[in-house]
This record gives sequence, structure tokens and C-alpha cells, in this order.
Amino acid sequence: MSVMSIPVPSDAPPSPVRAEPAGAARTRLRSTVANARLTGLAGIVLVVLLFAQGLTIPGVRSKLGWHVFIGFLLIPPVLVKLGSTGYRAARYYTGDPAYRAAGPPRPALRFLAPLVVISTVAVLATGVALVAGGHHHGGWLSAAHKMSFLVWFAVMTVHVLAYAARAAGLAWADVTGRGRVRWRAWRLTLVGASLAAGIGLGLATLGWARHWHGLGR
Repeated sequence: MSVMSIPVPSDAPPSPVRAEPAGAARTRLRSTVANARLTGLAGIVLVVLLFAQGLTIPGVRSKLGWHVFIGFLLIPPVLVKLGSTGYRAARYYTGDPAYRAAGPPRPALRFLAPLVVISTVAVLATGVALVAGGHHHGGWLSAAHKMSFLVWFAVMTVHVLAYAARAAGLAWADVTGRGRVRWRAWRLTLVGASLAAGIGLGLATLGWARHWHGLGR
């Protein structure tokens, strides 16, 4: 999922857009690469999880336990991805020289970015509400969940096709330690912790799904 369609710079830092002390410029430029690697790493984790979630959609009633588990597992990695891309967007639009030098997304992808974020939040929020609310509000929540999924699937397909290859390269570079980009251990720990938190959240909420559809009987 990656979630906001903000492009990530390559491992080769771009030139600063205005004169500033060399040390400060290098620090700023390294920051864009570090942020890009976090975005790529979180994005690839989400692509794998979303693929697994997609496998539960056909015949979802018979796979509801897995569907709910993976849905809750997705939440912490999504938050990491939103945080990394949101930070980059904020730095770009507030005029940070290094992030401005990295450039904006292509116009079509810039237009899709809000839709990616809104539809992602809508899918997760309606899914959580549907499982927590059970049969009491299942009708309209189920419809909202399905509608938001259709919108999300359309915009996310474009998003993944546009960024998957770059994200995979950035993630692989960080996992293998290529380029000695600072804060690597912090990035790997953060993404790993988000997965651990997601697994815990998914396990803690499996009982909701069993109750909702009487799977425990």
C-alpha cells in the first residue's frame, strides 16, 4: 500500500537547490535518502501483506478469521508508511531545499495521492468498525467497506505499478546495507516493530470475527 503517492529519490543524492554550508547540505540530502528507504521498506512489506489479504477475499466468509487477522496486522505498517510519506510531503511543501530538489510526483500521481490515503483509511476504518460492531450495523458498514475497497483497489493498482520497482530497490538496499545510509538499524527496527505490533493486534481481535459470524460454534 503505500499509501501516499510521494516519489522517493534514488540512492544518489540530488544537488541542493540553494547554497548552504557543505555539511548541512550533506545532512539534508542524506535525510531524503533515509526517508526514501523507510518508505520503500514499509511499502514492500505492505505489498506482501496486501497480496496475502487479497487471497482471502474470494470466499471471504470461509476465510474470515484470516481476513480479519491480516486486516488488523496491516494497521501498524500502514501508519509507518503514512508517517514516512507524510513527513516527506511536509518537508517538500514547506520548502526544504533537499526535498524540493528531489522533486514532486508526476501530476497524475500527485492527484491520486489524497485518494490513496483517504481510501486506505476508509477501508481499514470500516473494516475495524464492521468487525467490532458485528451484526448491529453490518448492513451499511458492509456496503461502505465494499465501496471504499473498490475505490482503494483502483487507485492502489496505479500506485503500486508506479512505485513498486523503486520501492523494492530501496528496500533491498536497506536490508543488505548497501550505501551505508544512516539510521538503517532504526528503520529496520521500526518496520519490524510495526509487524510485531500488527501480529499482536490481529491475534487479539480474532475473537471478534468468530463472534461476528459464529465461527467459534
